[in-house]
Amino acid sequence: MDKFQKVLSLLQNHYKDKIRINYSPSSGYRSRCEFGYKNNFYTMYSSLGEIIYLETFSIARPCIQKLMPNLLDKINNQNILKERLFQINFRANRDDEILVSMIYHRPIDDEIKSLADELANILNIKINLRSKNKLYSTHDDLLRDDIKELESILYQTDQSFYQPNYFHMPMMVLKTMSFIEKPKDLLELYCGSGTFSVPMRKLFNKILATENNRQSIKCLNKAIEENNINNIFHARLSAEEVTELFNGRVFKRMNNVDINSFDFSHILVDPPRAGLDENVINLINKFDNVLYISCNYETYIRDIEKLKNFKIINIEIFDQFPNTKHIEIVSLLSQINHNIFK
Repeated sequence: MDKFQKVLSLLQNHYKDKIRINYSPSSGYRSRCEFGYKNNFYTMYSSLGEIIYLETFSIARPCIQKLMPNLLDKINNQNILKERLFQINFRANRDDEILVSMIYHRPIDDEIKSLADELANILNIKINLRSKNKLYSTHDDLLRDDIKELESILYQTDQSFYQPNYFHMPMMVLKTMSFIEKPKDLLELYCGSGTFSVPMRKLFNKILATENNRQSIKCLNKAIEENNINNIFHARLSAEEVTELFNGRVFKRMNNVDINSFDFSHILVDPPRAGLDENVINLINKFDNVLYISCNYETYIRDIEKLKNFKIINIEIFDQFPNTKHIEIVSLLSQINHNIFK
């Protein structure tokens, strides 16, 4: 049984209509890639724990594939750049601009900074040099992403989460937006750098976006400024802290934003693979409509079985990671009796 048959089988007790599966090209789709560096090669590990040596990577976006051997050659021919280098990461935006992060077990001194500046200019890329608690950027350390399909400009750093599938990222956001009816205000947990909340500013009156990662909040702040947004309010709160907020706890990180000033019609959750904890499940039960984005169908099934007062109204599957066991689910859940007293 393949992963699609398995997830469809698990969902058949919760959703009777046919579920659409959105497929991705099996190569050239990843905008974000991370590699080790050893013996003059990029490295990864197989499922059996065996080291794999690479010069390029067919799953990466073509612009990253093209850069990888050229960058590797330049690093390997410069001892200062390769000394105690242990990781090389790539991120590309929709205009094929690339941010490369080179991570070291050594101090970042003036000599390596100068070489990084030179390398960035030669290859027309942005480079972040990182060592313990230190960062040097040849340019601004934020990577700007102009996503025309979403009429939005987003930002990412090399330490913030960002949807990696070039083809599916805007499709997933647009599909989620298509599920929304009668919007008022939106609460978003795990908002990241604003992938969903920034485009959704046009649908909702107000949005409260929450996220615990400092780098993601930095990116969201920049996106709010760049897009001239005045209806997204954000707070650096974990999902668990948001549940405490609704129970009356006061957080300075709310920056004087009053939770009682919102009229929430929807909550959006896009949790990590572990899914939702019991406190978040209890919070969700206070809402009529849940936009649930999941990267793990097993924890998704577990969570919707706990949400006994909800039913799936709309759902689609996105094969974000072809030839792996992973899939992405985009769904709308609504309270079964949410219109009775309205």
